[in-house]
Amino acid sequence: MAHRIPDKLVGFALINCGYTLCAAVLVRFTPVPPAAAWPFIAASAALEVASHLFLLRAYQLGDFGQMYPLARGLAPLLVAVASVTLLGGGLTLPQALGVLLVSGGLGALALGSGRVGRAQLPALGAAVGTGVLIAAYTLVDSSGVRHADDTLAYIAWLFLLQGPILPLVALARRRGALFAQVRPVLGTGLTGGVLSMAAYGLVIWAQAHGDVASVAALRETGILVAAVIATLFFREPFGRLRLIAGAVMLTGIGLLR
Repeated sequence: MAHRIPDKLVGFALINCGYTLCAAVLVRFTPVPPAAAWPFIAASAALEVASHLFLLRAYQLGDFGQMYPLARGLAPLLVAVASVTLLGGGLTLPQALGVLLVSGGLGALALGSGRVGRAQLPALGAAVGTGVLIAAYTLVDSSGVRHADDTLAYIAWLFLLQGPILPLVALARRRGALFAQVRPVLGTGLTGGVLSMAAYGLVIWAQAHGDVASVAALRETGILVAAVIATLFFREPFGRLRLIAGAVMLTGIGLLR
């Protein structure tokens, strides 16, 4: 859906509006999170807004099919390292190999879209920044959700806090022209927002019940699904490198399990 919206700022704004509306409904049916959870909710919301801004910049400077896998592939590797060094968690040797294989497979998917040249370094920097921020908010949420009495309430307030920021940024940049730009892609963007909230809500629920490094790595396998969708519906070539990368990722998933 994001790929179908040419103007990425408009797309991001609509996606954020979509999950803000969902979150506004959810907070009316869930309890207010306890005080211990609020620092994590606030920190995660700020990090997620920053990651969206970095990803938006990466899309504007580089190729979607290359920058997105680079950003996503870096995150599970950083989460695995941080969960062991900072949070005192532990990974078995097969799990560690699994995280490396999933990240490496995602990186290969990115390289399968073309080589990264000097002109793409700014876009690459934005993609790497996105990956660092994704890893940061993943770690924050893995701790924060364990301080919340209700996982759904944590999810609802997290999305409600971060959701309005990018629409306000888009409004400040485009002013009156924004409404005309939004109209043709309104349904696509709002639906994307609902799916986005459902997807990351499932990730947070999984973090409350499982190992954060494994969850972070398994989450990124959506990139492989996207590559298959691109081949089947958008007629984009899958290619030998993508096939090998997919096999590497599936091997990593098997090790994680």
